[in-house]
Amino acid sequence: MLSGVLFVCHANLCRSPMAEYAARRLLAGRPVTVASAGTDAVEGLAMHPFAATITAETGDDPASFRSRRLLPEHLTEAVLVLTATRRQRSICTALAPAALHRTFTLRQFGRLAAVAEPPDEVDDPVGAAVAAAALARGRLQPALGDADDLQDPVGGTPDDFRRCAEEIHRALRPLATLIGAAG
Repeated sequence: MLSGVLFVCHANLCRSPMAEYAARRLLAGRPVTVASAGTDAVEGLAMHPFAATITAETGDDPASFRSRRLLPEHLTEAVLVLTATRRQRSICTALAPAALHRTFTLRQFGRLAAVAEPPDEVDDPVGAAVAAAALARGRLQPALGDADDLQDPVGGTPDDFRRCAEEIHRALRPLATLIGAAG
């Protein structure tokens, strides 16, 4: 069974595509699909040049990437929705209320996955990771202020994009470990 992870940011040009490509690398060989979309995306645009450069440095080819606008069916089809910010998380749950319990900010899910009990091997490793992270919610204090938000590097320097990519990787490592333990 394939499980889907959906990354969501504003324009689907920087944060969510970088997360999509990084997650594909980290989850290679697992029965997991990965995609991205933007709450305010214009369909069909190439990845931001700085994000594309950073993605290419990891061995991926971002040339075929094209942005897509978030639709309710993207949310209802995904087993796990990871957003760049709390605002985007709210938009996602407003578009598809049924996705509420499986929609997190990327940084929030990373913290939860880091303290979650690894699930046993199951048919749906992403669903098992979501359930394990949900159980871990009671063991963590809520983040303060905008600590759950992944800052948008648009308008910044290549170093700003690199810092954003590093934050994405830090948040994704516990997710990959948790999914790996489940299947």
